[in-house]
Amino acid sequence: MNLSKFKKELARVFDDNLHTKQWHNIFDYVIMGFILVSIIETFISTFTISERLEKVLLIIDWVVQIFFTIEVSLRIWAASEINPKYKGFWGRIKYCFSFYGIIDILATYPFWINYLIPMPVSALRSFRIARLFRIARLLRIFRYMKSFRILTRAIKSKRAEMIISVQFLFIVTIILAFLLYFFEHQRNPEMIDNGWSSIVWAFSKYIGDPGKVADEPLVTTAGHIIAFLIGILGIAIFAVPAGLIGSGFTEAIEEDLKEQQDKENKRKIITSFERTLDRPTGFQVVPPYTKIIDLQTKLGIKTDDIIDVTNKCQELHIVNLSATHPVEEQAADCLAVEHVPINTCYGCCIDRGSSVTIVNTSGYIDPGISNFSYYIALLGNFNYLSREIGEHYPYKSYYLINTENDEENLSAFLRDYEKLTAREGAWSFTILACGGAAQPSLPTQIHWTAGGAKGDETYKSETLTVKDIDKLDLLYGVTSRQIEEKYGYHSDFQRYYSSSSPKVFTRHTKNASNVNSVYLRIAFKVFCWDSRRIEIAQSLANSFRNIIEPDKEFVVPEELTTKSIGFPLTEI
Repeated sequence: MNLSKFKKELARVFDDNLHTKQWHNIFDYVIMGFILVSIIETFISTFTISERLEKVLLIIDWVVQIFFTIEVSLRIWAASEINPKYKGFWGRIKYCFSFYGIIDILATYPFWINYLIPMPVSALRSFRIARLFRIARLLRIFRYMKSFRILTRAIKSKRAEMIISVQFLFIVTIILAFLLYFFEHQRNPEMIDNGWSSIVWAFSKYIGDPGKVADEPLVTTAGHIIAFLIGILGIAIFAVPAGLIGSGFTEAIEEDLKEQQDKENKRKIITSFERTLDRPTGFQVVPPYTKIIDLQTKLGIKTDDIIDVTNKCQELHIVNLSATHPVEEQAADCLAVEHVPINTCYGCCIDRGSSVTIVNTSGYIDPGISNFSYYIALLGNFNYLSREIGEHYPYKSYYLINTENDEENLSAFLRDYEKLTAREGAWSFTILACGGAAQPSLPTQIHWTAGGAKGDETYKSETLTVKDIDKLDLLYGVTSRQIEEKYGYHSDFQRYYSSSSPKVFTRHTKNASNVNSVYLRIAFKVFCWDSRRIEIAQSLANSFRNIIEPDKEFVVPEELTTKSIGFPLTEI
């Protein structure tokens, strides 16, 4: 196991969730057990005990201390995997100054500092100070307490309202304090001799006047009225935040219940994507989509709940299948949910060590394209790169990159593309959709482009993105002929579409001059509605493999012969 995988495993171990079903959950209980042992050991050590028992406690203390030193050190090291905001050196420093980070450090490292470099106090006091820090370890229990997490969320959610209320009460108190000075100073100069003393008097009333600075009674009627108002504010200064926290606590509980319901609905929806037998090929494949009406009737989930889940779950997309029909068909709206593989910040990246990479730049926007392109890559044992995460409006495609494109995950997508296409003789096939609601029907259904302009059906364009012209000609000829003979779909080369734009993403990569980049626009009717879609994907994959990697042996992936739920990357 390399360091990256080991760090990810640590992140799962340190997830602080006691309700997961994974074996890592056992470690959470081990940590809690050591915390309790540490507290019990500290408690017993406060009594007068025998020398033998003291030695036993000392051994327990050392074992616990070594365990927590290792655990805390690994937790700091893996902080970037636990939470992306702790990425890098300064991210780890940020973690160390977080609430739990400070507790971890105070409860662990002072022991070793005191052991290696004794504090400049007596040995007894040094020992007590080290033990005092270790008592803070009990606060780590809060990590695993759901009630504490809900309370924390409640306070955070009402933080703005609390700040506003405290500001208001503070300003009103200052005003009343100055009024108190003007009315009370002449009659009671010994008690209210300046503005500061009136402010101290007002605020001391809020905390019960522990210093007895406001012990003497006021003498003016106006002073009594002001004191009455300050008394009312004294109630409000505690009642208002308490009410806000109570309201936030109720909202947090409702959100928690909604989150649990969403998790259960997510599990139900993903379970509906059970791999089914594709009869033309005999493979077990994930359905391209499930209609919402089917989810409602079979799973009993409301439309609003389905939309909530898809908005929160990156593995699920909600799509309108009417967008897959040509404009002249005027198809009725039909909402559906599709399931896609996710393992990166932008979508999915699978490196199978191939010189061929299948790229999907618009999986999050075009129905069915992700499923189809995924199976082309799987059936050819090719690398796979797909964009599945992004905002639908405004639509910013990874296919065309604008200078003002500020997509935060674009750089990661391009880096992975460069990595997958860094091999000698690399080819990339970008699968795009066409023939949808905004487009008319065309005589051909599969449109090949290779960097040339629309209408230029030759291989002579200076903007071509393919260097091996002979192999491109062979690929186009063999593949288009097979698709037409087997399935009746026609192909064209740059007759209706162009890829000559300098904004095409492959032109923005460092190794653009060494990669043969081809772009295939395929009609929705081919990959979304044809019952032979997996067989068509297999035909495309076979053509690409036989021509580009003829010597590479193909073994049918176990995924295609196994009855399971969703993609291998799916966690239910």
